[in-house]
Amino acid sequence: MAKDKKKSNTPSAILNATPTKGDRVFDVINIIIMVILCVVIVYPLYYVVLASITDPKVVNTGKLLFYPEAPYFNGYAEALAYPQLIAGYKNTIIYTVLNGIVALACTIPGAYALSRRDLVGRRPIMFLFTFTMFFNGGIIPMFLTIKNLHIYNSPWALVLPAAVSVYNLIVCRSFFESTLPHDLLEAAQIDGCNDFRFFFQIAVPLSKTIIAVMLLYYATAMWNTFFNALMFLQDDDRMPLQVVLRNLVLSNQLSASASGAEAAEKQKLVDQLKYVIITVSAVPLMIIYPFVQKYFASGVMLGAVKG
Repeated sequence: MAKDKKKSNTPSAILNATPTKGDRVFDVINIIIMVILCVVIVYPLYYVVLASITDPKVVNTGKLLFYPEAPYFNGYAEALAYPQLIAGYKNTIIYTVLNGIVALACTIPGAYALSRRDLVGRRPIMFLFTFTMFFNGGIIPMFLTIKNLHIYNSPWALVLPAAVSVYNLIVCRSFFESTLPHDLLEAAQIDGCNDFRFFFQIAVPLSKTIIAVMLLYYATAMWNTFFNALMFLQDDDRMPLQVVLRNLVLSNQLSASASGAEAAEKQKLVDQLKYVIITVSAVPLMIIYPFVQKYFASGVMLGAVKG
């Protein structure tokens, strides 16, 4: 009897055990809750897409949309005909790629160095980084710094201030601390491996997950950049996508400020453009995200083990 009892408590026996009525009820409740959460999360996105191709008169009634009841595509026609839209996409792609390269080149080595226990002054340096998360110089000192560095109205005015995010740096540092044991470094040093070789040949190949997560973080932040572009860029042909879309809405709002039937049609266009620009700006990231999702979840969890 004791032997049979011991056998029934093995992991394989537990996994192969017949589900009880309580287990089935628990699974059903979990499925219902997950379905409700998915609907709550997905429907607003679905609604924005539907609103971008539906007559604003229907959208403004506030009713739930499940399909485009009155198709209206003037918003997309106006957006695609806007001459600066392609330039805005091109600029944003350039800024995002450039920022991704610079940010990874700064964040990954910096986080690895701060994860090393033998780094002299590691705690004071980390304190200085953390201090900037809560206190900064403000907009005017930042503007003066950009001017004095002679990078005003250039891509570097957006890239360099966003080169290092302290939050991302802390996540990366925690990742290195939790995944690269000190014994691995000692074993490599015994074999004659120096610090640079260890970083490039061992640490970086083992950090593909966190690199993908950091790239997603930095790319998303730069793709959505708006305020810094208004402050540090002057020429319209250098503006990123978010500023171009904002200018598109403003130009149509001015046209709709008059009276008459034409103004009413313009107001409908403005109402739809608000949903169109959300869709146009979010689609590229929504296409890329599924390919890095598997790295995102595992990387954030590993980077959050230590703080």
